[in-house]
Amino acid sequence: MKADIGIIGGSGLYSMATGLEEIEVNTEYGKPSNNIAVGKLGGRTVAFLPRHGAKHVLPPHKVPYKANIAALKSLGVSRIIATSTVGSLASEYKPGDMVFFDQFVNATYGRDDTFFHSYPVAHVSPAEPYCPELRSIAAKAAEKLKINHHKSGTVVVINGPRFSTKAESRIFSKQGIHTINMTQYPEAVLAREQELCYLGIGIVTDYDAGLEGRSDIEPVSMSEINRMFAANLGRVKTLIAEITSNIPQKRGCKCAEAMANAMIK
Repeated sequence: MKADIGIIGGSGLYSMATGLEEIEVNTEYGKPSNNIAVGKLGGRTVAFLPRHGAKHVLPPHKVPYKANIAALKSLGVSRIIATSTVGSLASEYKPGDMVFFDQFVNATYGRDDTFFHSYPVAHVSPAEPYCPELRSIAAKAAEKLKINHHKSGTVVVINGPRFSTKAESRIFSKQGIHTINMTQYPEAVLAREQELCYLGIGIVTDYDAGLEGRSDIEPVSMSEINRMFAANLGRVKTLIAEITSNIPQKRGCKCAEAMANAMIK
């Protein structure tokens, strides 16, 4: 079974598609987070993969990122739409907003973050880690649906599973970083190594450890993240459906050439 577009997120997204069939996929990097559900959405064949497993049993640092990307590619996927909850580090990025990332900062450690551990040796450039074509389509979709959004934004990826201290959050904020998350790395760069288009959609749920000078804003908690995500799930599904229906058959970006000049010869 083949699919055009991969969707990585929670299992709550499955209800968007029709004719779903769950399939088991094995890769040389092990099994992905869960079986993959393939169905129809917006006239396209899509493959759904819950990043943390169907019952959210995998913490961020234990997600099998390489197997997930490899599994989707093995099904024929050339584009990935990946949703994740993020904390805000800037007052203008408000809870409930959607962010279409254009940059990431990696603050994780110990994660297997490349497909190239031996010959051939490769050095991929993630200078522009997110697909510009998909970001443009996403921004137009959000405008059409009147969803509060940010056409760009930098996300710092921490290892987790703990949240940040106030001091850590303050450092990231002063560096001009907009949002914080635990799963965008190495997922985005692994997709690039496989020459897949990757769209990262951040759903702002909180203000991380709080904002400077705002005693009325409490540090992030899982109860608040769950509440905000549930409140925005419907909008996320509508947004993804709109994005999917506007993705052209032929790629108009350079993501498919990401490894062209990366190999050591």
